[in-house]
Amino acid sequence: MNPFIVGIAGGSGSGKSTVARHVAQALRAESVAFIDMDAYYMNFSRLSLDERRKVNWDHPDAFDWPLLVAHLERLAGGESIEKPVYDFVTHSRTDSTVHIPAARVIVVDGILLFNDPRIRELCDVKIFVDADADLRLIRRIRRDTTKRGRPLDEIIEQYLTTVHPMHLEFVEPTKRYADVIVPRGGHNAVAVDMIVSNIQRRLDAAVAT
Repeated sequence: MNPFIVGIAGGSGSGKSTVARHVAQALRAESVAFIDMDAYYMNFSRLSLDERRKVNWDHPDAFDWPLLVAHLERLAGGESIEKPVYDFVTHSRTDSTVHIPAARVIVVDGILLFNDPRIRELCDVKIFVDADADLRLIRRIRRDTTKRGRPLDEIIEQYLTTVHPMHLEFVEPTKRYADVIVPRGGHNAVAVDMIVSNIQRRLDAAVAT
């Protein structure tokens, strides 16, 4: 059987990674591989740190689409990959990789995941996680201050100049490609349960045939 690919998109801080983790954990009877699109930012190590801080990380051009598509195609073909590791403090790709073995279910999440038609075509189920802008901003501030060591003024400046405008221009429009829209962010247990049940039924049906 071909691997079952679940794509999960949504704005920064929407809770899409939380939904992805819940889905992966609920399908523990299956072998599940988790891919975060954040690992596939372009490698701008040739730029200085100050220059890297000025890159628009919320624009589609900030991502290494050929590598992400190639890795998803390999996983879809039942092969393993070496996922890159991105350092969000230095804004650069590290020399390390994470081995992702072949799996029955592939869960991939990212803000601009549905921006590329090749990835939309690879996904068996496309989920968009929705949340109010103020909630997304609060979550982003908490994450970037605690996990990425960024000062508050830098986070707010980035949100106003790139994150919010890019969300309106590139992220929100991809909602129309979703098979399922999850409201109220990543802690919507009812929606997650329904999604997992649907995926499990489709997996069971594939085994039966």
